[in-house]
Amino acid sequence: MSKLSDRTARRSGRVRRSVKRAANGRVRLSVFRSSKHIYAQVIDDVKGVTLASASSLDKTLRESLKTGADVGAAQAVGKLLAERAMQNGVKEVVFDRGRYIYHGRIKALAEAAREGGLSF
Repeated sequence: MSKLSDRTARRSGRVRRSVKRAANGRVRLSVFRSSKHIYAQVIDDVKGVTLASASSLDKTLRESLKTGADVGAAQAVGKLLAERAMQNGVKEVVFDRGRYIYHGRIKALAEAAREGGLSF
């Protein structure tokens, strides 16, 4: 039996490979979820640079949120990320959910980013 960390790393790699294959030149919106906060980045894999990022630790969000670990925080991070990405000229992304299922906070962040103007 393999360790949990090995299995999650394999699952994360499997998702990332399929996302990169389907990207067709689009940048990647990558999400990381911890027990206390949520983080998101828009990454250009060709150049190897981060174009925009947002998290529940950002000063503007930290002051207005009760906690960084709920659906409301994920929605706020998604809207902020979409706003920052649009300022950098990014409109189309491919969503990289990592090892997380598309449910709860991950789904809330994705839908808020779509409402903010990102297309995926």
